Amino acid sequence: MTSSKNISRRTFLEETTATAVIAATGKVLGKTEGKKVKKKMPLVPFGDYQISRLIVGGNPVSGHSHVSAELSKEMIDYFSAANVKKMLKRCEEEGINTWQSRGDRHIMRLLNEYRNEGGKIYWIVQTASEFASFRKNVRDIAKMRPIAIYHHGSRTDRYWMNGEIDKIKDDLKIIRDTGVRVGVASHIPEVLEYIEEKDWDVDFYMACFYNINKRVNGKEAYLPEDREVMCRFIQQTPKQCIAYKILAAGRNARTPADVRKAFQFALDHIKPIDILDVGMFPKYSDQVGENATIVRELLQR
Repeated sequence: MTSSKNISRRTFLEETTATAVIAATGKVLGKTEGKKVKKKMPLVPFGDYQISRLIVGGNPVSGHSHVSAELSKEMIDYFSAANVKKMLKRCEEEGINTWQSRGDRHIMRLLNEYRNEGGKIYWIVQTASEFASFRKNVRDIAKMRPIAIYHHGSRTDRYWMNGEIDKIKDDLKIIRDTGVRVGVASHIPEVLEYIEEKDWDVDFYMACFYNINKRVNGKEAYLPEDREVMCRFIQQTPKQCIAYKILAAGRNARTPADVRKAFQFALDHIKPIDILDVGMFPKYSDQVGENATIVRELLQR
């Protein structure tokens, strides 16, 4: 063993661990043994980047469960900075190389901290509608080196329902001026169909499987027929789509079999160039590893 003179803590731990393994197994500990090896996830081109077919969503981190106030609060309580970074690191270990989340100050500080600690995850960003200045919000996002920025889906929907959808063309031009990929999100298939028909200057669509503007007994409706309509649009457009809410905010994830079935449906109804965006809440289980394993297995068929 190394001389005790000037021994570092890391050297001490490595050599102590190696000695213990040799004693227990008779085997010499190799440099890669005992360390987590990053797994591979199928990738697709996304502009100048190659991103994983499965990416991690940001709603749980921001406390948006789309289920109940109680669950949203539980998400906020769980997702300390340490737990957010832990989840992102776990994503990278599983080959999930992209995080989709809001372009607000909270998320930007978390991302900055994660990067300062060596994180390499790409960032696809939703504009934050609470900011008074859309232009300033986009400018602040651009400083954080995203690979794409897209127009917030709920804001898009409001413009559509108010008969003012063409107003967001100016917002998309502001995003285009940053030099990153431009996207637009919506929960309403007809909105994306309109944008496609008018040939707007967008690179990709954020396509929600369910129209959460609809209500049943005062709560968001997750209707199977809405999923069918959005999937038809995704299949028909030549543009790349990022499909989200494929688990219906957990409603399609009550059992492991349900989760697998929802992923299978999604992959069967999007194009090979498209991407799945899934929010994850790993408080009770390793949802990152579980979801990544399902997607890898389904894509290998």
